[in-house]
Amino acid sequence: MPTPSTSAGPKDPGYELVDFGQLEPVPCPCGLARRAFANVADFPGTVHVTEISADAKLHYHKQLTETYYILDCDADAQMQLDDDRISLAPGMCVLIRPGVRHRAIGKMKVLILVLPKFDPEDEWFDDDC
Repeated sequence: MPTPSTSAGPKDPGYELVDFGQLEPVPCPCGLARRAFANVADFPGTVHVTEISADAKLHYHKQLTETYYILDCDADAQMQLDDDRISLAPGMCVLIRPGVRHRAIGKMKVLILVLPKFDPEDEWFDDDC
């Protein structure tokens, strides 16, 4: 069995493998994120597993599109999307386009696909404008 790769190279088996449990979590406006594939040149995005333990800070992105797939959440979990609030349940997926102010409300664990690759410089708050 070939050794899984975390960066593209001439002897790589043609796939990438990551163990999110081995990634260090980093603070973000939503809670703690574990981010994968940022260093994979031929992959156009990043994949995050984010744990939200309290209400996230309302923010938006000017360039990034995020897709939140709800892995687990409290029964009263919600997401604020501009002026709308939607109730969430495991298995739901929300696509958030650039410019949409958003935040998670309540405790949840989400898988986030970010396109293009996540850039911390593209996290904006209304007091940053």
